Amino acid sequence: MAKEQPVYQNRIIIDPEILAGKPVIKGTRIPVELVLKRLSQDFELNSLFKAYPRLTLEDVKACLEYAYALVEGEDVYPISVQSQGATI
Repeated sequence: MAKEQPVYQNRIIIDPEILAGKPVIKGTRIPVELVLKRLSQDFELNSLFKAYPRLTLEDVKACLEYAYALVEGEDVYPISVQSQGATI
């Protein structure tokens, strides 16, 4: 059974000729990083769309899905934290 292609792959591209290979919204020079940063500062989508009129709700969803896919695929290795000489 073939694994379904993530939706963001239709909207997010990585091209070394565009913004030095940063992930961007396809057909724009709007980096995923910028969309995520703006959302973290102000979750009001209308202000985001006003600032970037070419951006769509589907583009924003693709950015969030892209970020989720990156975090989901991370390997996590627990480390011990020392607090006042004791290991926690």
